[in-house]
Amino acid sequence: MPDARSFTRLVTALPATVPFVAPEALERHRGEPLELRLGANENTFGPSPQALAAMRAELERSSWYGDPESYDLRNGLSQRLGVAMENIVVGAGIDDLLGLVVRAFLDVGECAVTSLGAYPTFNYHVAGFGARLEFVPYRDDRNDLEALAESARRHDARILYVSNPDNPTGSWHDAQAIAALLDALPEQTLLLLDEAYVEFAPTPPLPLDAEDPRVIRLRTFSKAYGMAGMRIGYAIAERSTIAAFEKIRLHFGVNRIAQSGALAALADRTFLQGVIEGVARGREEYAELASSLGIATLPSATNFVAFDFGTPERARAVADALLARRVFVRMPGVAPLNRLVRVTVGTPDERRRFARVLKAVTP
Repeated sequence: MPDARSFTRLVTALPATVPFVAPEALERHRGEPLELRLGANENTFGPSPQALAAMRAELERSSWYGDPESYDLRNGLSQRLGVAMENIVVGAGIDDLLGLVVRAFLDVGECAVTSLGAYPTFNYHVAGFGARLEFVPYRDDRNDLEALAESARRHDARILYVSNPDNPTGSWHDAQAIAALLDALPEQTLLLLDEAYVEFAPTPPLPLDAEDPRVIRLRTFSKAYGMAGMRIGYAIAERSTIAAFEKIRLHFGVNRIAQSGALAALADRTFLQGVIEGVARGREEYAELASSLGIATLPSATNFVAFDFGTPERARAVADALLARRVFVRMPGVAPLNRLVRVTVGTPDERRRFARVLKAVTP
């Protein structure tokens, strides 16, 4: 008979797992600091000066709880996006929102579909709430939209997760392709569209129809806005979906400093455009660097570039050699993507330093 300390059967059955090993954990394990932090897709250009000023000012009120409705930020997003406030919910980054969606839409044993090797935190939430996953391999290093839709139909999936632009490949499907995917899904399947990198995309995304019940859009201030440490993002969905989230979300989960900074960052379009342009230049530099070393890169619509080393063994050797020189990068963990090394587009100085080290360790 279980005692009061027994875990649930679900938790007991789950493997011990962490979606990502943090650079801080690597530093503790190695006993030395990293020189270049280019593995977490953080925006090393930093937040807008206006956002920094707003957050510093808000520190004076850090003894107060944050607004549980994130009213001012939702109002700002509403005006920027042209959707009603009732179509927006704010959460502690996309990772928090992924859990909210899974909890709201997946019962125990129901199915979700995703690409094999895609962003793993979605899988973490699906397993944690007792649902099951079906995986579809990438095709030509891109989400295979036709195969994903077919899998959703075959498995009566409740959720199809797609990141666009994609992590970890950096690939991009245009608005027409995403619209076709939506039309191909069965009635019971919700498209969960992770648009964490949408500001870097080369063409406009699928137009926002906030009352379309078939899709939930997830966006963040972690990437283009440079506020990953503040943990703040938002979802756009039909009003009844947002109302359902209100029943179960952590209402005080987003602190007031993050809310204030995000609102200020949203208003600083000049800084955002500078980041986007700086990242575009950095992607070109990385492609030129790779070419000079006889390495391919995947086309990227994000703030990182995937260097293609041809085999997992060569990619691992280079990644390990970079870490030995205190340069943090990441590799996808699933074949065939594990031949790639994913590198954040850093500042010009970081890119120069990375280039020197990569040239030194590349066989």
